Amino acid sequence: MKSQINGQPTIVKYVGANFSGIQLLKLSRCAIGYVVRGKRNIYYGDKFHTVSRGELFYLGVGNHYVEDISDGEKPFEQIVVYYSPALLQRILLHLSMNYSINVTNTHTCEKCRSANHVVTQSTAALRSFFAHTASYLQEDNFMHDETAENIKITELVYLIVSQSDSCLKSKVMANVDTDRDNFEQTIYSHIFCDISIEELASKCNRSLTSFKKEFKRHFSAPPHRWFIHQRLMQSRVLLVSTSKSVSEVGNECTFPNTSHFIKLFKKEYGCTPAAYRAVYCSNASQKPSMAVSMSDYGVTNGQSYESVAL
Repeated sequence: MKSQINGQPTIVKYVGANFSGIQLLKLSRCAIGYVVRGKRNIYYGDKFHTVSRGELFYLGVGNHYVEDISDGEKPFEQIVVYYSPALLQRILLHLSMNYSINVTNTHTCEKCRSANHVVTQSTAALRSFFAHTASYLQEDNFMHDETAENIKITELVYLIVSQSDSCLKSKVMANVDTDRDNFEQTIYSHIFCDISIEELASKCNRSLTSFKKEFKRHFSAPPHRWFIHQRLMQSRVLLVSTSKSVSEVGNECTFPNTSHFIKLFKKEYGCTPAAYRAVYCSNASQKPSMAVSMSDYGVTNGQSYESVAL
């Protein structure tokens, strides 16, 4: 069930199938979601944050590894609202001009500055918002009423930006910067491309020096280190979710040769790719299974996700 603007789903309800696995989500827009049933784990490296029933999550533009867990016999269920910086700008302008709402944000913390996701408790007003949205989606009202959809998205933004400063509010307010969004979109779309830092700087219309400074401001790491980390995270998913050889995995993740891939993998995770796969497989009954979702607005393993191809 989904509402669409220009062919893209904007307000969506997802109900999972009986599937357990870590999936790669590639988001071309920011997402604010609410877990209706079950729970979601959002991974970054070896760590993860759990979004429990009744809690909110924010996912920024880019790659995310998530695992959706059912509630007993009942499948995982969530409602997600997608938005672009342009849409957010229009909503904030509307709130300012028509209701004289002056939105400020002074929140700063290392936790949300360095992460591309936020997990937070929902207020009573936000729980009520998503309950009402669920009823609209159940009846497919948004499919035929763009005005109702715009009102609901505006209401969600208002409920977030009118609250006291928080990680969620800070993330949403940062999305107003279209230059930042375009910069990050360019970076994420080239993670698995064989491209030099100089070429990336050119695509971002920056000198090499200014590109490196801006990159570190956005991603809290130098370009080379950040790209290696992203590719290694993807290699782990491929190692345990496919039968591809170590060399094939390294090649797919854009490492120049197998020996280089093995060396970097061991430095990051303390073991070789082959050893990692062997340990994982021997303990498969104790560990969550992993899968890769690359589809563009497709349905994979019973769920549909917004994605953008790299």
